[in-house]
Amino acid sequence: MSALQKYPHLFAPLDLGFTTIKNRVLMGSMHTGLEETENGFSRMAAYFAERARGGVGMIITGGISPNMEGGRGAKLSNSDEVAEHRLITEAVHAADPDVKICMQILHMGPLAGHENSVAPSAVRSRIARHTPHALTEEGIEKQIADIVNCAICAKEAGYDGVEVIGSAGYLVSTFLVEKTNRRTDRWGGSFENRMRFPVEIMRRIREAVGPNFILIFRIAAMDMLEGGMSREEILTLAREIEKTGVSIISTHFTWHEAAVPTIATMVPRAAFTGVTGRLRKELKVPMITSNRINMPDVAEEVLTKGHADIISMARPMLADPDLVLKTLEGREDEINTCIACNQACLDHTFTGMEVSCLVNPRACHETFLNYEPSETRKKIAVVGAGPAGLAYAEVAAGRGHDVTLYEASPEIGGQFNLAKRIPGKEEFYETLRYFGKMIEKRNITLHLNTRVSADMLLKGEYDKVIVATGISPRVPEIEGITHPKVAGYIDVITGKKPVGRKVAIMGAGGIGFDVAEKITHEGTSASLDIGIFAKEWGIDFEHHPRGGVTGIEPEVAWADREVTLLQRKTTPVGRGLGRTTGWTHRIALARRGVRMVNGVEYLKIDDDGLHLMVGDEYQVMDVDTVIICAGQTPLRDLYDDLIAKGQSAELVGGAFEAMELDAKRAINQACHLAAAV
Repeated sequence: MSALQKYPHLFAPLDLGFTTIKNRVLMGSMHTGLEETENGFSRMAAYFAERARGGVGMIITGGISPNMEGGRGAKLSNSDEVAEHRLITEAVHAADPDVKICMQILHMGPLAGHENSVAPSAVRSRIARHTPHALTEEGIEKQIADIVNCAICAKEAGYDGVEVIGSAGYLVSTFLVEKTNRRTDRWGGSFENRMRFPVEIMRRIREAVGPNFILIFRIAAMDMLEGGMSREEILTLAREIEKTGVSIISTHFTWHEAAVPTIATMVPRAAFTGVTGRLRKELKVPMITSNRINMPDVAEEVLTKGHADIISMARPMLADPDLVLKTLEGREDEINTCIACNQACLDHTFTGMEVSCLVNPRACHETFLNYEPSETRKKIAVVGAGPAGLAYAEVAAGRGHDVTLYEASPEIGGQFNLAKRIPGKEEFYETLRYFGKMIEKRNITLHLNTRVSADMLLKGEYDKVIVATGISPRVPEIEGITHPKVAGYIDVITGKKPVGRKVAIMGAGGIGFDVAEKITHEGTSASLDIGIFAKEWGIDFEHHPRGGVTGIEPEVAWADREVTLLQRKTTPVGRGLGRTTGWTHRIALARRGVRMVNGVEYLKIDDDGLHLMVGDEYQVMDVDTVIICAGQTPLRDLYDDLIAKGQSAELVGGAFEAMELDAKRAINQACHLAAAV
């Protein structure tokens, strides 16, 4: 079966009247940090061009501010800035003249992060540093004029269109909601007045740029906000926006300050597309849907159901720029799937770092990290098929080297084999599927159940040996650490050791939280069932109260256990977790009754339980099981033996640095080393 037969909706062109989008796959907007980096526009040109060659129908850039008030980073308002953006549009159109590229106009409003931020009213967001200045009537007119000017500049720069973001808690959306718009003039009060701002923006942009320019409005179709917009208000807004002559309406599903996950790996695939589908039935304009759509079969199903006209994939295009091309060529099993971990993309965005991707470190680094064919074919041994070893083997073999991969266990994956067992992290199966396929495609010789020695490797006469042997769980030196109550996290996650009803977890890093998730979970994972997910997070998709969540109490099912997460540090438990997902784990566990205690000193473990000091207070926790999640130590014995016997070897991954298991760092290091060999 051809791809066109298998994915008839995905590869159908979309006629906008004045132009045609060649397929229904959109690379959605993501701020990369390159917008503000030296030579960033040249780098973005390479980044977007690679995605254009990869087959997408349309691209929307990261957000660009229309003026200084609207953000801390890149803006577009004058001829010098137009010239910078022309680097991007020319590169994309040279890569594929049929690919459309639109620029997102992002006025951050109260989230701009500086003292001169503006909003309809002086209402501070709970995630903002500053209280914004309330706009005067003249100030509102200035913002509209600046946004229109930004659109005109985008057209001059060669963009095929613009998207105005009217969601997420940025400026436009703050006019729409009563909690952030307390005005009593013609820009506030009734919803008719509150929606005047976005309607005027879109009307004036269309008037300024003419009919033959793609104009997209991104609407908060369900903003996940207590007191947010009602379904009726959203429909009213969408109809009025449609009348302004927009080409497309794109749906978004949250404000950044909302306490509902929408992009984390715990969110079911295509969880919110039904919201777009209901709105689509009421409108004539084509609609984009998004969030947790990471594979072509999922996208095709969404289109088949009539939930949207275009599928937005942002992070999946970081993970694999050739996703569409591979689908078209029937190579879906070669897609490097986005696992929605957010560790190298959104976590970086919200901490001011350059974006990349955990499973694809080349993302946003296309001008620095390339896997060119090697001039000399080398014989390479890679010991350890965890994330670092797999990444090194794949890149090195792809460059033409002869790679043999040794793994002591019966399967590839290393620590990913633990991650995939955690409810909400099932996407890790996809990464292992990808590497399995790459082993086959790159002709990597794989030896499972093989524990190698230095002598064995020396006999192999390898030009290079890569030691990716990973880590060993650290065992703290505490009296009673071998007591029958004690279990290591690996045995708990794999089910090799039973867990009692009353549990203490020693260590509240990422693994401690994963273990807590595993042992408190009951039934089907919420990430695999939209109904369970909606109940756990208090979302009413059916009735759509204000914001989708107002008045809805979360309903959480959990195993009948009393669990306490303990950490030595005095900082709040979970502070070291990812910026965009850590809060979701803390909330989820708290709703299951998990206690979180910091500032702990462990004393001993005996029949009475776990003895410890919390501050100045001595306590004995009456527990059935003590689970050790106390960090890791690198496994370097093989490396030391090789060096002692005169064999050159290189450490990668956990064997190189075991502090806070970090697949992002391990894969990035491995790919850079393999690119240079």
